[in-house]
Amino acid sequence: MFDDNESNNEEVRSVEKKALVIEDDKNIGELLRLYLEKDGFEVTVAENGDDGLALALDEKPSVILLDIMLPGMDGFAVCREIRKKSSVPIIMLTAKGEVYDKISGLELGADDYVTKPFEVKELIARVHAVMRRTDGMETDKEKKLSFDKLTINLDSYVLTVNGVKVEAPPKEMELLFHLASSPNKVFTRNQLLDEVWGFNFYGDSRTVDVHIKRLREKLEGVSDEWALKTVWGVGYKFELSGSEE
Repeated sequence: MFDDNESNNEEVRSVEKKALVIEDDKNIGELLRLYLEKDGFEVTVAENGDDGLALALDEKPSVILLDIMLPGMDGFAVCREIRKKSSVPIIMLTAKGEVYDKISGLELGADDYVTKPFEVKELIARVHAVMRRTDGMETDKEKKLSFDKLTINLDSYVLTVNGVKVEAPPKEMELLFHLASSPNKVFTRNQLLDEVWGFNFYGDSRTVDVHIKRLREKLEGVSDEWALKTVWGVGYKFELSGSEE
């Protein structure tokens, strides 16, 4: 009887955790499958971008490991299309280590970025980290903030500026929401990396700067009542005019 219950519990856990691996290298794909299944995931592997995108939208995985260099549609294009319909955690995998490629992936909405060759155990730890952050956001009571001519809705991941829906990747939305949740509070770049991207994210401060720049392009001059402000030598804040510091 004990063994049957244990078996049923294992089955429930595996169904709840679904991983999609989009990787054209069969050896890497199989290695990730083995480690993820050992960790309790139900795993699907796609070997090209078009199949991977279809599976991402049809199967609704808990996390996606996405290679950049893929046959057909590349990883950047796949990430862009997924983000139009889903906020599923995405970890990008690539042999490229240039800062430009890393930032490009993050700007499109990836949650983390791992350069090959990588330690599989470290990658699994990052999978758990991005899923914890997603689960944590789902339990937040307040997911919608409204200011003059600005609404940030993390229930639907919709940013409305001056009455118009504005396209913004999930990380931009999460960064703006985090800053706006504590008006006039100054956050350092490292704080924002820890609190928005997660403690286990191995990024640098330029990641925050790029996202702030993108947000300013969407928000500059919209209202006199609030603004994204740089505090030189410290970090950033969402400033409300007329509010107590």
